[in-house]
Formats: sequence, C-alpha cells, structure tokens
Amino acid sequence: MSILLTTLNARYTHASLGLRYLLANMGALQEQTRLQEFVIGAKTTEIVERILAHAPKVVGFGIYIWNVEETARVVAMLKRVAPHVAVVLGGPEVSHETNEQEIVKLADYVVTGWGEVTFPKLCGEILNGPKPLMKVHAGVQPPINDLTLPYSLYSDDDIKNRTLYVEASRGCPFKCEFCLSALDKTAWPFALDNFLAEMESLYQRGARLFKFVDRTFNLNIKTSLKIMQFFLDKLEANPDDPVYAHFELVPDHLPDALKEGISKFPPGALQFEIGIQSFNPAVQTLVSRKQDNQKAADNIRWLTTQSHAHMHVDLIAGLPGETVESFAEGFNKLWALEPHEIQFGILKRLRGTPIIRHTQEFGMVYDPYPPYTILANRDIDFSTMQRLVRFARYWDLVANSGRFGNTLPVLLDDAPFQRFMAFSDWLYANTDATHRIALERLVAMVARYLQTQGMDKANAEALLASDYAGAKPKPAETPAPKRQARRLAA
Repeated sequence: MSILLTTLNARYTHASLGLRYLLANMGALQEQTRLQEFVIGAKTTEIVERILAHAPKVVGFGIYIWNVEETARVVAMLKRVAPHVAVVLGGPEVSHETNEQEIVKLADYVVTGWGEVTFPKLCGEILNGPKPLMKVHAGVQPPINDLTLPYSLYSDDDIKNRTLYVEASRGCPFKCEFCLSALDKTAWPFALDNFLAEMESLYQRGARLFKFVDRTFNLNIKTSLKIMQFFLDKLEANPDDPVYAHFELVPDHLPDALKEGISKFPPGALQFEIGIQSFNPAVQTLVSRKQDNQKAADNIRWLTTQSHAHMHVDLIAGLPGETVESFAEGFNKLWALEPHEIQFGILKRLRGTPIIRHTQEFGMVYDPYPPYTILANRDIDFSTMQRLVRFARYWDLVANSGRFGNTLPVLLDDAPFQRFMAFSDWLYANTDATHRIALERLVAMVARYLQTQGMDKANAEALLASDYAGAKPKPAETPAPKRQARRLAA
C-alpha cells in the first residue's frame, strides 16, 4: 500500500462519503490505496501509530470544521516521526483562506475544492515524479457523471452499524451567505438511473437508513418523486422490514405532486430537515436568502397535519440585523407550526462564506477558533449571546430529546421563547452546567422550576411522570434515529 485516505469523524456512526469518493476515483492507483477512519477524541499517538502501521508513502486527510484542530496535532506528530511521508490535505476547511492556516503550514500539499480528479493526479506525481512544485492545487471539477460512484465501498460493517450518506446531486443554486453552498454556481444532478441502481445494491446488502446530503432535494420535483417512490416501493413490498430516509427540503417549494407522494409514507420512514434560518425579511435580504415565508409556514403546517414525516426545522441566531426580539418572534412563529424539532443554531463564520462582508457594518465578532461561532454583534452583546448558546443547549436536552412531550407545552405556555429563556437562565444559575446533566437530575430540575412558577409539587411531579421521568421509552419498530423513535413510542 502506498496511499492512505483518512479523516477524524465526529462520531463512529458517521462514515465519510468524501473519502469513499476519492477511493472510488483513484483509477490505476486504487489497488495501492486504503481507507481508515478515526473518531475525534482519540489519542494523537494512537492515530499516528495506526497510520504508520500501513507504511504509507502518502496520507490524505479530510479536513472539516469539527476535526481541523485535532488533525493538526496528528499531522504535526506524523511529520516529526515520519517526515518522509507526504501529507496531503483536502476538504472544505482547507479549501478557503488556505494559506492562513497552521495545518496547511505543517502539510506538504493541499487540494482545494473537488478532489476526485486532482488528488489521484497529485498522488501519481508524488509517487512517480515529477515531484509537484506547488503546494496548493485547485481541484478540477469534472462533469459530474464522469465520477465513479462510491457506494460499493460501504462495507458490511458500515451498513450494519453506521449512517450511510448518499447524494443524488451536488451543489446548490441558492446564495445564502452563511453557507458554503453559496459559492456553488448551481446544483449538478447525478444520472438518476445509475444512482438508483446503487441504492438498490445497498438495499439488497441490508442498508435501511439512508441520509441524503443534497442541499436541495426538492429542487427537481420529478427526480424527488422517483427517489421517494424507490423507498415507498420497498416499504410496500416489505412492510415488516422498514426503511428510513432523511432529506433536506427547500421550505417554500412543496407542490401538490410532492405532497401526494409524501402523504403515502407511514410513520418512521421519512425525516425532513428544513432550513428556515430566519423569518425576518430584512435579515433574509441581507444574507441573500430568497424565501417566501408564508409558503414556507403553510408547507410546514401541512407536513405536521397531513403527513407522517418527522420534521427537523432550523433557525440561526446571530445573523446580521437579527435582534433577540425579532429572533424570538420567528421562534414563536415556528413553534406554533408544531415541527417535531426546532434546531436552534448559533451562527458560524465558515471559511470562504460571503457573510464576512457584513463584519464591519454589523460589528460581527467571531471566535477565532473552530467552529468560529459568533460571539457578539451590533445588536446582541457577548453576555446575551452566551444566554442564547445556553438556550440552544438546554432546548436540545429538553425539547428536542422527545422526553418531555407533555411537560414542554406547560413549560412554554403562551410565549415559548421568552418562557424557555427564563427557564434556561434559571437552570444555568442552579446547575452551572450545560453538558452532562443526567436525565434524572434534569427531570428533578424541571419539576423544581415548575414549582417556582406556581405549580404545586404534586402536580409538577405528576406532569413529569406522564412523560418518561427517567424511564427508557419502548423502542419503535423502525430504523429511525432515537429521538424520532421516542416520539413514535410515546
């Protein structure tokens, strides 16, 4: 073996689609190439030892916002103990503002952007000459259907134990300035028949959980319907062997044909991630986000009332021009639409994204270290932003966990954002913690808080007892993720 492809995934259940694309497109070098994944939090020495056990001549690292700091330590140690090994970096984190980064200084070469053509070419030059003179190589973007699809490289162990990431298209036609997809010119679809043949092969091998990473799954409705029909056929043919698919939807584009298709799916089969981000038209204009808010709201309401799809809807705090008050208004509007989860995100300045143009005018102050989270801006000072960060964490523990289904509406009452912010402030003051709060302790704290709001102890404890109150819920007979399974079992 001459070439090792590797990355540090956020958790074991993630499987790197990007590395598998590289391996599938290595051409004549594929027989000399291996893939090995690690997980963040592993010891640097152990990672380096396991890399060197393969005796590679070239190591290609996939660099992302969640692993860049730990990977930098791995690269630094690798170059100290094995300076003869050529280190090549690739991935979104090193594709922009490249020369400013410490990890780039440590490495031998960098491939920015698409790597399927440029990385194999670079490896061939490293191994066989002539030795590349340039450190940074701009990735060549081939016609998308010239790429070899990577899905056969998911192992049986991947299929059994990990989320399988798939894509029917790459890119995005929208220009939302907080997203790296704003740099894409359009969306490029893969040949649908070839893609579905690969999905059929995965299904026959036992895959039942498919997570689509397409930025705009419902951009082309005919394609969307064919892909959904693929999964519906599986469900109808084998109702006792459920399959689960996750898609990202554009919220204001849900024509009747797509609604009809969605309505056919049973509970536990579909999850939609829907990016609202902000309901504030002025903020949307500032960040170049085109969205019909009324259509988006109507579509979310339809999905909650007329379909069995599980909905995960995103909002972002800290966008330029968004005050706490306007964010609260949008949050309350979204809560009234009753999605299953509201993902409360805090703005991050991803390298290369156009949102940097607002930095001076709106006083945008970002953490200089990954994940480059907003710390303050003109409208939200640092301490208030930290309150929002804690709100997001507690919201995930209480609301999105699915464990407090009966208690949450009482806790939020008629002003969801304001009441949960008050609870968040109280919880932090009484625990001084935002992580590792055991469920039993969290249940007890919610009960105490309800009593501070006038509910007597017996009623508070009875309300929480009507939820899980620390007991494990019955598992749903579905491959759906745990949170959705809790809701199905409730």
